[in-house]
Amino acid sequence: MAGQDKTSVVVDGRELTLTNLGKTLYPDDVFAKAEVLDYYQRIAPVLLPHVAGRPMTLKRYPDGTGGESFFQKHAPDHRPSWVRTERVQERSSRGRGRGATVNYVVIDDLPTLVWAANLAALELHVPQWRFPRRGEAEPDLLVFDLDPGAPATIVDCCRVAEALRPLLAADGFEPLAKTSGGKGLQLYAKVSGITSAKASERAKEYAERLERDQPGLVVSRMTKSLRKGKILIDWSQNNGSKTTIAPYSLRARAHPSVSTPVSWEEVESCRDPGDLFFTAPDVLARVEDSGDLFSQLLLSPGDHQR
Repeated sequence: MAGQDKTSVVVDGRELTLTNLGKTLYPDDVFAKAEVLDYYQRIAPVLLPHVAGRPMTLKRYPDGTGGESFFQKHAPDHRPSWVRTERVQERSSRGRGRGATVNYVVIDDLPTLVWAANLAALELHVPQWRFPRRGEAEPDLLVFDLDPGAPATIVDCCRVAEALRPLLAADGFEPLAKTSGGKGLQLYAKVSGITSAKASERAKEYAERLERDQPGLVVSRMTKSLRKGKILIDWSQNNGSKTTIAPYSLRARAHPSVSTPVSWEEVESCRDPGDLFFTAPDVLARVEDSGDLFSQLLLSPGDHQR
């Protein structure tokens, strides 16, 4: 299969033509396009519920991680007729007035996920809100992107996450953590009944509070000169027009790493960056063993897992 240039398949009743399956997309691991497609097909049961209904920005790597890449917000003209799309009126680049209308792909099902992966869309990026959208977006998630400035690492992100967790819990939030699939860590919590602007404002308040409490470790401002050896708490990812790497998405790094949900026990015990580094095979094994560690985020506020 991997040696064929084109292969016709039927996925949940949808016909697809898969191309260049033998092409290596992760040169360091000799991880081919066929393996990317296999990963996304197998991880779909836990990935799809987190991205369904959200406008999808694809980051494509036609020649693999060693080649050029580009973000694709507009749905390709050559997409199959059954791929769901939704139009969004973007704000202007300066945040004043209306910008262009973007026709986004929405990945609700396995055929669409496989179709996107076949485009060498290694990374899947989504905002914190879902359709339908009326006016300003209303998020269902609050996110904190913890980004280490060298020589800080994900180990330091874990210490910041531990400090942020009780602040959120005191206000009724139940945060969960995932790796970025790169160097950082991200915290998510359920929200409802607020706009993206309000979510950004609340997240900024937490970031600034922790910056005051731990000025030697935490920074809430983007200024690069302030970030050396510290953890940036990027609260701006709650902006309705911004996106964050989706849970279980691959990352285009040297290895096929994955943005991986982790337990609080794993966060608390992390002492080396390798402790929270997971590749596609690792994540498939983790999900088979422990299920979706982010499943609580799919519940409505006030619901409880059984």
